Amino acid sequence: MEQLTVSAQLRDKIGGKGGLSALRSQGVIPAVIYGLKQPSVAVVVVEKEMLGIMKKGANAVLKLKYSGKEDNVIIKEVQRHVVTDKPIHIDFHRISLTEKIEVKVHIKIVGEAFGVKTEGGILEHSLREFNVLCMPVDIPKEIEVNVTELKLGESIRVKDVKSEKAEILDDPSHLIVTVVMPKEEVVETPVAAVGAVAGAAEAEPELVGGKGKKEEEGEEGAAEGAAPGAKPAQPGAKPAQPVAKPAEKKAEPKK
Repeated sequence: MEQLTVSAQLRDKIGGKGGLSALRSQGVIPAVIYGLKQPSVAVVVVEKEMLGIMKKGANAVLKLKYSGKEDNVIIKEVQRHVVTDKPIHIDFHRISLTEKIEVKVHIKIVGEAFGVKTEGGILEHSLREFNVLCMPVDIPKEIEVNVTELKLGESIRVKDVKSEKAEILDDPSHLIVTVVMPKEEVVETPVAAVGAVAGAAEAEPELVGGKGKKEEEGEEGAAEGAAPGAKPAQPGAKPAQPVAKPAEKKAEPKK
């Protein structure tokens, strides 16, 4: 990996959010250099320059020059603003170019799995980066994992991946990717709705056989006794009183 040179400047011990915000408003990023059993050093680096370097990869090996000194470093951590995502602080870790170091390397998925393209499966990711051990100048930008031949139900584990100059430290049996069938979504009826349906069913009246039969017989009898053309009696109405027949007049004898 190409080593890049970065210029830094020592910064005074400025505490509080106000002091650090003032530095950032000048187009620089507060940073600290530590490691290799040496004292920590507080510096600032030019924001524009660092943004260009970080685009080249997270594990870039830098030669950091400041106040007549220089350190070989890698970017260990970047703190970002929660809203703008701009870097607001950087931790530089000193390294020796002659000793191996442990770093994290991004996993790049290559190709389209057979099980996804032909068999209707989906590719499930279980691991996004490797922990590797290597010389600083041999740090890979990323490690490729080819999934083209992966069929439904098949997977790739850490032990299936090799890197030329980096030793992968993760558990060999750890899954990286697997082709699985999509899970079917089960639509469940809400408990409240089930209770409402059950309650409605219980609320329906049940007819008792004997009672219903008697009521029907009574209605039929009333209908038979009703005068032709008369309207059926309304529920709850008083029974009709019998109509008295007019008295018959006896014919008087002729004189």
